[in-house]
Amino acid sequence: MITALDSNVLIDILEPDPEHGPASREALRRCLQEGSVIACEVVWAEVATVFGPAQNELVAALREIGIVYSPLNEKAALKAAECWFRYRKKIRSTERIVADFLIGGHALVQADRLLTRDRGFYREYFKPLSLVDPHRL
Repeated sequence: MITALDSNVLIDILEPDPEHGPASREALRRCLQEGSVIACEVVWAEVATVFGPAQNELVAALREIGIVYSPLNEKAALKAAECWFRYRKKIRSTERIVADFLIGGHALVQADRLLTRDRGFYREYFKPLSLVDPHRL
């Protein structure tokens, strides 16, 4: 089982977030027990931004946890573009940025499921994607 990881779950764990951190940590632990956990370059960049100059320590921590860097392939990027196009046409808003769609496209094409707290958005635009919600395990 390959689980893709959303930025919000990692940030919950690494900051740590008192509200979401414990559930996110437990969900990640379970996903690691069930197979591999991957994160695309968008997730690495979003999480690294939170940690500023401590990026080397962050990368070491992610590797120690067992999170594998997995860049988007062409098919995943095009799936993200397709979904973002539908969103922009339907909503006519820029509330969501392309990064959210890249994470979804990566999970849909290159993983079996996505570990995220943002179920509603991914359920709407990536319907076939299996989601793992830390608060619903």
